[in-house]
Amino acid sequence: MKNNMKINHEAVLHIPLSNYAFANSEHRLTIRIRTKKDNVSACTLYYGDRACPVTPVVFEEIQMEIKARDEFFDYYEATFETPYTRVCYYFKLQNEGEWTYYYSERFSNELAILYFERNIMEERSEYYQYPYILRNEIPDVPAWFKKAVVYNIFPDSFVGEESGSLTQPKEVVLENGKVCRSRLGGTLKEVIKNLDYIQALGVNCIYFNPIFAAGEYHKYDTIDYYHIDPCFGTNEEFKHLVEEIHKREMKIIIDGVFNHCSWEFFAFEDVMEKGENSKYIDWFYDLKFPVCRPQSEKEKPGYACFAYEPKMPKLNTSNEEVQKYFANVGTYWIREYQIDGWRLDVANEIDRIFWRKFREAVKKENKEAILIGEVWENAESWLRGDIFDSTMNYEFRRICRDHIIGDNKNAITAAKQLEQMRLRYPTNLVNGQLNLLDSHDVPRFLSLCRGELGKWKLACILLMLFPGVPSLFYGDEQAICGMKEHEYRNPMVWNQNPQLYEFVQKIIEIRKEYIEKDTSYEVLWKETDERVLTFVRDGRKGRLFVSLNVSEMDQEWNRGDKNMILASTENEELLEAMGYKLYL
Repeated sequence: MKNNMKINHEAVLHIPLSNYAFANSEHRLTIRIRTKKDNVSACTLYYGDRACPVTPVVFEEIQMEIKARDEFFDYYEATFETPYTRVCYYFKLQNEGEWTYYYSERFSNELAILYFERNIMEERSEYYQYPYILRNEIPDVPAWFKKAVVYNIFPDSFVGEESGSLTQPKEVVLENGKVCRSRLGGTLKEVIKNLDYIQALGVNCIYFNPIFAAGEYHKYDTIDYYHIDPCFGTNEEFKHLVEEIHKREMKIIIDGVFNHCSWEFFAFEDVMEKGENSKYIDWFYDLKFPVCRPQSEKEKPGYACFAYEPKMPKLNTSNEEVQKYFANVGTYWIREYQIDGWRLDVANEIDRIFWRKFREAVKKENKEAILIGEVWENAESWLRGDIFDSTMNYEFRRICRDHIIGDNKNAITAAKQLEQMRLRYPTNLVNGQLNLLDSHDVPRFLSLCRGELGKWKLACILLMLFPGVPSLFYGDEQAICGMKEHEYRNPMVWNQNPQLYEFVQKIIEIRKEYIEKDTSYEVLWKETDERVLTFVRDGRKGRLFVSLNVSEMDQEWNRGDKNMILASTENEELLEAMGYKLYL
């Protein structure tokens, strides 16, 4: 209920040309404004032609709606079609105690209000501005990726005892004498053999952790960016894998590790051999000559490296030659092998000009190629249409960990934090964020659930039905656990938990049926409390109601049975699925 207090000016926030004001298409804008929670009873947007040939400008009026809430603020929003490519706008805020105009970061006082109403400001710079809706500056994600369900494979681990292929650690010596190592023995052939299994799950995109020739089993210490690691297979086998994936109308994304390389990478070896006479000395950071490999773990390397790991010297991505080299790598695998995109490792430690050149080269080769940056925190500055299309959304995992399955779980807190996360970016980009519960870098989410499949399923439902692109880590659907690195990168299993596999299949089917690029998301606050998070996805195919009971107590539902997790008004068929009742 709104109060009669005056409008809290300090809480009001609008930022032009940001996640508060963005174009969804050439003729469709979204405008947002933040106000103190329960402090404003109505908010009106006035917009007009910035180049209007008459004075005063003719404004159109839109009543804004609260589209999101968090602990402290309400977020009013209006999405509308506009005939204008140049737009100016302002707001009118109201409550029972007063009303005020808000324009160009200023509020109007009582005298200014009288002037404003009678004269409507002639100086158009006084208003907020969307200077011009430029087609190539509309932030967006390739359309195919918004429809993707991603399956993330850690290549060395994608093998299991059931297949009879599990091996002991092995070493393969390259022609130049360098050694590539594996731990479990996963291969490209093993992936090809199990593509039917992956496709049957319902996923339509596979993301591979690094596959290029490298020293260690994880392959993040790249020796050769133009050859598949021999522990996994050959370039020809990789081409065959891509062809088989595409035959199934699926996509493939590979890992690009360009922040650092192996100390056996040709350029770094040249630096170690020739010292200050090497033509590659500017390819690396903080070199202290002579450059040598540390002889013990206690010895500090004489060069910058990734995470203090001496086997991975850090590349100087500000160097133009480095930028050109890796732009060529990026286009090579798209041109010669038809991969569909890159996931880019340690993306926020790399020079932005490097990424702009990389993007320009890759998009010139294939404008539909996806570029996903590994950025764990708020990635707003990386998602402005000139660097990445998407980022790995670890914030989604954190919210699920803390408030969906954790000891302090709280559905309404989860709802509010999900709203804060969702409002970080323009809607187009939110629908392309790579949401995840697991990756090769973190403990398995099921282990955080202490093995309780019910909790994992709740998080999985949210993963599949929340805005964004869901990503499963290999074996999530078979209940693989693990808290330590060697555990959460354990071998794949194919028949450990067929019921869970079927559950994931069903949730993916529901996603594919209901979730489209224009499907809205709205929290139903009246039906959301500490125990239950309820939201609706509203699209062309109908409304999908989702209620998640995060408590361990029975809950009375006003849309169905007490154990209801999903409900839709489109069909009243009742399905029993793993202890949950799904109204589909």
